[in-house]
Amino acid sequence: MATYSLTAITSFGMESILARELKEKGIKDLVVENGKVSFNGDEHDIVRCNIWLRTADRILMNLKSFQAKDFEELFQNTLSIEWPDILPMDSIIHVVGKSVRSKLFSIRHCQSIVKKAIVEAMKRRHKIETFPETGPLYKIEISLYKDHATISMDTTGMGLHKRGYRTESTPAPLRETVAAGIILLSRWDPAYMLADLFCGSGTIPIEAALLARNIAPGINRHFVSEDWWQTPKALWDKERKEAKGAIKKIPHKILASDIDENALRKAKHNAIKAGVYECISFEKKDFNDFKPESSYGYVISNPPYGERIGDKDTVERIYTGLGRLYKRLKNWSFFILSPHPEFQRLFNKKAEKNRKIYNGKIKCYFYQYGLNR
Repeated sequence: MATYSLTAITSFGMESILARELKEKGIKDLVVENGKVSFNGDEHDIVRCNIWLRTADRILMNLKSFQAKDFEELFQNTLSIEWPDILPMDSIIHVVGKSVRSKLFSIRHCQSIVKKAIVEAMKRRHKIETFPETGPLYKIEISLYKDHATISMDTTGMGLHKRGYRTESTPAPLRETVAAGIILLSRWDPAYMLADLFCGSGTIPIEAALLARNIAPGINRHFVSEDWWQTPKALWDKERKEAKGAIKKIPHKILASDIDENALRKAKHNAIKAGVYECISFEKKDFNDFKPESSYGYVISNPPYGERIGDKDTVERIYTGLGRLYKRLKNWSFFILSPHPEFQRLFNKKAEKNRKIYNGKIKCYFYQYGLNR
């Protein structure tokens, strides 16, 4: 098998959890940076990472890095990549890009230059002027940071947070990869109860159920590199077969409650789509009325943010109420994701740990209580 330079992209704040996932899959020599973890891997690793990683957003195959202070440098370095050895003659070439603090700040012009260089390389090798573009899609990314360019190919397609189950959502839903990340950060053991008291469209309980049952998050979706010659269909079939054989039973039902009947309806629908409905107990209930049967457990929640007019007081009452609930549940640990700058004051207790995490573009903090209970 060939060896590729790969990068797993993730949300800011999730890098260490993603690195832990990769290590558990036997991948070594990781380079952890802001928003990404890089490593070397083969075709099997590309397949396995796309199907199994819970906190990655996408898996990129890095082709070349170089300085690019002008368009000529960008063109010539892109041209030097052996594109005819990578792309089939009929491939659909789609170029995307981003530029941060670089002289080449026009994304549109950078995309055009990269596409022009790729087509020129293909023309020189194949001695033809036009290409059908009727075959597999190859999404090429040009990323510029401080005049340093990286050319890569996206092996994923739709982001890895698109598990395929969330067809019903509530306003400001929690990203699936972030939900999985905070569950992993809590180090929840499925031998104990888990409750989400503000379940919304069900993302946290569903991700918890997928984790507890060891269901690969990408087992039922398609990836763009499934159509590439680099990752044969047999590899995908083998990995999915092994993933199905690795599914476990769950020891306890996960508790999912919300005061909003419509949100619960959506959560139930999504749980059915995810194949974990039987693992979750849904209840219409105010969080203040939470009285668990188990003496020990985990509350992992993403309470309302209060971004709409008139919600600020309600949200602050929720945070204060959560603090009271924490004191009442002597042996339960609480893990709360919130962007509110005064959360700890309202909760009336400083968190034992907190971590900055981005849910999309919203800067949040993950507050952790009762780690030693």
